[in-house]
Amino acid sequence: MKESRDHMRLTDINLRDPFILPYEGTYYMYGSRVGAQFGFDVYTSCDLCEWHGPESVFEKCADFWGETDFWAPEVHFYHGSFYMFASFRSSHRRRGTAVLICDTPDGQFREHSHGALTPDSWECLDGTLYVEKDGTPYLVFSHEWVQIKNGAICAMRLSEDLKEAASAPVTLWHAGDASWVSAFPEQDCYVTDGPFLHRAGKELICLWSSFDENGYAIAAARSSDGTLLGTWKAESEPILRGDGGHGMLFTDFSGKQKLVLHSPNSDRMERPVIYDMPDGMLTV
Repeated sequence: MKESRDHMRLTDINLRDPFILPYEGTYYMYGSRVGAQFGFDVYTSCDLCEWHGPESVFEKCADFWGETDFWAPEVHFYHGSFYMFASFRSSHRRRGTAVLICDTPDGQFREHSHGALTPDSWECLDGTLYVEKDGTPYLVFSHEWVQIKNGAICAMRLSEDLKEAASAPVTLWHAGDASWVSAFPEQDCYVTDGPFLHRAGKELICLWSSFDENGYAIAAARSSDGTLLGTWKAESEPILRGDGGHGMLFTDFSGKQKLVLHSPNSDRMERPVIYDMPDGMLTV
């Protein structure tokens, strides 16, 4: 873990897959470490400009099943506790999403789910929590292109305590369904990364990332009926191009909607970047 520092700007922080949780006057930012990926940290800020950290909130340990690829942590406040959804893999388990728990957003998280929630035989990553309007929790995640070539965004119902899967996964759409997505050069492979669900009135929108001819990009898909298990259509153009992605939306303490993602998508160069989201930008 890096030495903790005060008064950092976002340009000082080398981090992939940023996720920001606003809670009781403080912004908590999590993400994938660059380099040694065997734990997770949190950075904190009161104004989104000056940051403190990193402070470790989870480290690889002997009694935890995950051995490597500690990726894309998200922390959600649910039923009075803080739940971290993150990707892991091991020599005996394909990459999948597991859930950790803590009483505070900056404390030491501990294992909560019964191993990974995603199917044992699937290569998966970037799981996020979505709670449907009736209160049912779901895991939304990427079924990886490394296994199926045309990566997919999938959903599966979870038990109320988030400890185990409560349904088989359902495929919502494939990366190749979006006209803007480019295949890797000389490969028939299409990427899905970083799903994040957002409700705008009656609309249900999912942010996700892939690659176009210029690099990493972030886009939206929409549900036909405003429910998670409705028919999804990927937008024909990205929200943002230019070698940045794996983003999420949050509302700051003044009520303004923000988008955070990492850019560029180059090893050891990644930085969190925050954008203002104009009113109505994601609505039709």
